[in-house]
Amino acid sequence: MFNMAGYDILGNIALMKFKRGTKATRKKKEALVFLKTHQNVHTILEKAGKFSGRLRTNKTKFIAGIKTREALYKENGCVFRFDVEKCYFSPRLSSERSELAQMTKRGENVLVMFGGVAPFAVVIAKTGKPARVVSVELGKIPSNYAEMNVKANKVNVEVVQGDVKRVLPKLKEKFGRVVMARPNLKDDFLACAFSAIKKFGTLHYYGFYDEDKFDEMKELIEKRAKEAGKKIKIIRIKKAGDVGVRKYRFRVDVKVL
Repeated sequence: MFNMAGYDILGNIALMKFKRGTKATRKKKEALVFLKTHQNVHTILEKAGKFSGRLRTNKTKFIAGIKTREALYKENGCVFRFDVEKCYFSPRLSSERSELAQMTKRGENVLVMFGGVAPFAVVIAKTGKPARVVSVELGKIPSNYAEMNVKANKVNVEVVQGDVKRVLPKLKEKFGRVVMARPNLKDDFLACAFSAIKKFGTLHYYGFYDEDKFDEMKELIEKRAKEAGKKIKIIRIKKAGDVGVRKYRFRVDVKVL
């Protein structure tokens, strides 16, 4: 009987969460069994805490296998390299990235805010449909990995390292599609997004709410749009994964009229 409370596989690395009180020897034993039954996994790390800070980083502890924190992960025909402790990355958003890539129209200019190691930007650019993709990321280390991933996947993505509140006013163009690949932060950054999107553009906003309170997210978007002088139509609200007990990541698709 495993004492694991859950795990994520990031290519060669498995990030595990053990039940409270599990002894180190038991963790090691279970990790070794996991390695034997998952041939593509070479490293077991334990999640040592929750995501924290503006960059949403997470401490880890080495348990078994090859001692590394650098993952090589594949999805949607793309490959990504990143440090699992210094870069925020969610494999659970793979289907979201694929869906947004399919929704992207030919010739669109696409902006990805909070781009991380560029998973959204690369998957979207890989379709060959957008004219230009810009990925903005605050962290220097994730931005460095984003540059590596752009080159590795041979796609046309411009990686910009910096705070979106300072970067976006410097960009001369407006975008037909804006992806707010936003981690769970208090600041909604919607004013930035509305300043960067052009008329008839589409905004994809990710918000984190309890199941019975997601109407607050809709009201927030409508309020920020009004403050920005934008007329909008909310096309769709969908669950894009759970983040806690009855708490979900929602994606809101918004059309600017």
